[in-house]
Amino acid sequence: MRVLLVTNSSLSAGMPRSRYVGVEGWSSKQVANWLREQGFREYVDLLCSKHRLDGASLLCLSETDLRSPPLELKVLGDIKRLMLAVRRLQRQHTALTCLGSEVSTLSPMNTGGTDRTLCNGFAERGSRDYPHCNGVGAVTTVGGEHSNGFSNGKRKQHSGRFDPEYWKTALGALYSMLVCGVTSFVMVLVHERVPDMRTYPPLPDIFLDSVPRIPWAFAMAEACGVVLVFLLMLVLLMHKHRSILFRRLCSLMGTVFLLRCVTMFVTSLSVPGHHLQCSGKMYGDTWAKVQRALDIWRGLGMSLTGVHTCGDYMFSGHTVVLTMLNFFVTEYTPRNWNFIHTMSWVLNLFGIFFILAAHEHYSIDVFIAFYITTRLFLYYHTLANTQAYQHSRRARIWFPLFSFFECNVTGPVPNVYSWPFSKPAFMKIIIG
Repeated sequence: MRVLLVTNSSLSAGMPRSRYVGVEGWSSKQVANWLREQGFREYVDLLCSKHRLDGASLLCLSETDLRSPPLELKVLGDIKRLMLAVRRLQRQHTALTCLGSEVSTLSPMNTGGTDRTLCNGFAERGSRDYPHCNGVGAVTTVGGEHSNGFSNGKRKQHSGRFDPEYWKTALGALYSMLVCGVTSFVMVLVHERVPDMRTYPPLPDIFLDSVPRIPWAFAMAEACGVVLVFLLMLVLLMHKHRSILFRRLCSLMGTVFLLRCVTMFVTSLSVPGHHLQCSGKMYGDTWAKVQRALDIWRGLGMSLTGVHTCGDYMFSGHTVVLTMLNFFVTEYTPRNWNFIHTMSWVLNLFGIFFILAAHEHYSIDVFIAFYITTRLFLYYHTLANTQAYQHSRRARIWFPLFSFFECNVTGPVPNVYSWPFSKPAFMKIIIG
């Protein structure tokens, strides 16, 4: 690995020295020189002599400061041009600061104890003090060359660490399976408490009251889910970072279904249709309940596998699965795969329609499920892509599982595909 040493003279060769070197340490005299270079000579006395503006305060200057007392600049054009120059200086200072942190991290001469590590011992790229260093427009070093995140006007994908960490993926799968078991047991409990249909008739619902029931619709909804499962399995199989993707899928699915356990347990809604043969079933002792929960768990809670439950209405688990699968397919496939994205959305939306057309859930069940699933997916990926676990204690407290799974994933996961098997092994399978 080549180490790039940056000096003030190399950065400012052929350019005004005051513009690029140590802005934060500028004196008022150096700020005055910079103002003259930018064509704001008439404001030198006001800013530097009267108000003693130095480099650190210049980097913090805002348009509000220029308009408000004690400065109160009156010429709008001067305000806008001065702020444009200040923002340009701030961006240059940020870029050089980030570059300096990269060099100090990579350089073998750095013995001042500034190295940082993540939760599992891997080196952290950039610095916590400069969270913008790996963002848009940041200066990074790749293979000893500079990159500002763009090439020929197009955004480039930053290189980062995407270790598979299969042991974390195994823990994520275990977490998801345990949550499925808990969900199955809670479904047994809520079935025992389902309200009597003679005492509590179906609640008024605009969609269910307007659309006649289609008997085969719920089976079609589950068929849409099966197609999405196979589609996502193909994406996971061919994706280079399949371990990270599967870990995120397990984490999100498990978290949403844990929340579903709470919502369907605390409040029991009446049965949404008279066609449902629902009555409170008493399974006797705890062992009988566990056996029934195992039957639901083995059948994945699907009517296609012979599972029939009542009372688990708020919110719709089928909608959660359809929506989560759709979002993973569209997120982790290239943007120009329009056919795959369209098909995924069609399956998602038609599956939701079939759930309502079968009168198996209230409209609010489906709406809440879609909203919670999409928001949690977007929040998770926003936090992961911005590496918020490094900079926010709140994220580590409220999303401990997220912080644990994502602490060594540096930035957005690129959509790169590779064959999952080595060619010799694959050929042996075909031949033998």
